Amino acid sequence: MIDFLIENPLVLLFLVAAVGYPLGQIRFKGISLGISAVLFAGIAFGSLHPNMKLPDIVYVLGLALFVYTVGLSSGASFFSSFRRDGMRNNLLTAVVLALGAALTIIAAKVHHINGAVAAGMFAGSLTNTPALAGVLDTIKHNAPNGSLDMLLAEPVMGYSVAYPMGVIGAILAISILKRVWKVDFADEAKRFRNLGVSNEPLQTLPVRVLNQPATSCTIRELVEIKKWDVVFGRIKRGEHFLPALGKERLLEGDIVTLVGTAEELEGVAAFIGKVSREHIELDRSEFDFRRIFVSNPAVGGRKINELDLENEYGAVISRIRRGDADMLPHPDTVLELGDRVRVVAHRERMDGVSRFLGDSYKGVSEVDLLTFSLGLALGLVIGAIPLPLGSVTMKLGFAGGPLLVGLALGAIGHTGRLTWNIPYSANTALRQMGLVLFLAGIGTRAGYGFVHTFSQGGGVMIFLAGTFITCATVLAMLWAGHKLLKIPYGLLAGMTAGMLTQPAVLGFAQDEAKNAMPNIGYASVYPFATVFKILLAQLLLTL
Repeated sequence: MIDFLIENPLVLLFLVAAVGYPLGQIRFKGISLGISAVLFAGIAFGSLHPNMKLPDIVYVLGLALFVYTVGLSSGASFFSSFRRDGMRNNLLTAVVLALGAALTIIAAKVHHINGAVAAGMFAGSLTNTPALAGVLDTIKHNAPNGSLDMLLAEPVMGYSVAYPMGVIGAILAISILKRVWKVDFADEAKRFRNLGVSNEPLQTLPVRVLNQPATSCTIRELVEIKKWDVVFGRIKRGEHFLPALGKERLLEGDIVTLVGTAEELEGVAAFIGKVSREHIELDRSEFDFRRIFVSNPAVGGRKINELDLENEYGAVISRIRRGDADMLPHPDTVLELGDRVRVVAHRERMDGVSRFLGDSYKGVSEVDLLTFSLGLALGLVIGAIPLPLGSVTMKLGFAGGPLLVGLALGAIGHTGRLTWNIPYSANTALRQMGLVLFLAGIGTRAGYGFVHTFSQGGGVMIFLAGTFITCATVLAMLWAGHKLLKIPYGLLAGMTAGMLTQPAVLGFAQDEAKNAMPNIGYASVYPFATVFKILLAQLLLTL
């Protein structure tokens, strides 16, 4: 069987994935390894024989796909995260990650851990696979061919030994400090309502206009002045209907439909008038409503106000379904390929709106190979440019180059007729496939060297050092954020997960908070933390 797998690397690849993926779904007290279990399955297979390894192209291709799609999906949030509190959040993240790097250097000096293992230990302690990928790519470009496999095994060993406690230690720290500080997540959600952290589903409410102040200005002006987080759908005036366009003024006696959370709708309804018993939201006599897929490349990556749907079609977008979540549309909301938007428009104009947005299920499952290939090729070219750093020539490599280009193109969205972003579902599938290819490839290549290195001793010391690095950085993040900067604990728990770039920790924080606050914190620092840890890990290797 070993000989067969050595001679048939494709069988080995999919066998590793088939064994590792279900292992990652096993949960123990709410914790699972997730897709990272594929790495450990690869190590187990690779340890059986020195030639039991996948070709280089497997993990290189997987790495490039993974980081490029991460960049595309995170580009807009990466640059917008530096506005307002995002600058504070990312600065705190940078200081804490620098502390983690300093602790890694100290641990390496005290316990005589070499640079490659230390860099892997850093990536594992802070649970960041792209950082490990960057280290391996640097080694691949600088190590002599005769010792390449053994050198590649060293950071993987450091990563693999430190990784489990990187997840468990963070979860324990968040849980313990929550109890010590007696955090009330529900009270936080009420006090920081402006963050939009309510976990309530969106509802539609008909309201009769009775109060004169509600008729003093246009709908757009009302929303801006009152800072309402609601969307106006349609208006019934007398026996006729019209869309609730931003330029419209409400009149006393109108019935208007509002979309938002129950709590937000209650306040808006009280200002406008009172809840109506007449439910006009399902009426299709003049105006229709429809869920439409955004599949037109010319629409994806553009803000709603740029599309000018109100003037061109007299249409209103009342909801957006992205992935498994509903969200309220705002004028500056950027539509992504694969979004499903609920549109209210006149029956005769609905087909035109559908054609403009695309409304093709097939279209949202396809990738524009021209722009995808161009962007990825540009990232690989930039990654191949040598950057002198003392006695070592460093390259951004297959990890850093595509990631930086992906972030830039993801933020730009489109250039003329070229749309750089890809549909949500396609991005998720490519990212997962890329990560599986990378983890399986590097796991099998490092497996034999991992077992050999671990058996020589030092594994326990790496485990203890990695645990200390994880706990020290997480505790520093939580204490400085909550006690010094007065950041809400729910938001901070998400920021901690984002600093670790660890979905398992985010999942735990969500279960604890039971609102969207951890998601906001996670998104605000995740892109920066990913890039910064890649740079720190390579700097550790160089030092």
